[in-house]
Amino acid sequence: MKNSLIAVFALVTLFSIGCKTLVPQQSTAAETNAIFPKGELGPAQNFTGRAWAYGLVADDTVYNTLVGNVYFEPGARSNWHIHPAGQMLLITDGVGYHQIQGQPRQTIRKGDVIKCPPNVMHWHGASPDRGMQQIYILPNTEKGIVKWLHPVTDEEYNKAD
Repeated sequence: MKNSLIAVFALVTLFSIGCKTLVPQQSTAAETNAIFPKGELGPAQNFTGRAWAYGLVADDTVYNTLVGNVYFEPGARSNWHIHPAGQMLLITDGVGYHQIQGQPRQTIRKGDVIKCPPNVMHWHGASPDRGMQQIYILPNTEKGIVKWLHPVTDEEYNKAD
């Protein structure tokens, strides 16, 4: 009887260990699948919440283009800002928001491509419950990079599409 109990206990233990190794770890809804390193924490004067930036292509006089990756933690967003030559965003994971001044807020998702026209005030960031990853492309940097403005209010951020 004692040997039978030990054998049953051993089988149950082995089965439960085996099940744990066969079941893949599920990420939470707040996490995203990173392509690039997280980078450096963005300055609090330009972001609400935590946004991490990692440079991919440095600006130079040949390409006059700046490219990088930004990860917005859930609820994080940029301030309103302007790019003198415009900006393109490639959403690589997660769910977030983007808004051009005077237009409704848009929900953006993995696979979306956003074009922010030159000299147009806009903001972007993650949804409240899901982080967002984006690659930004700033062309024609000889015209300037970015002019940071005021924070996006909670009312603007929460206003439905």
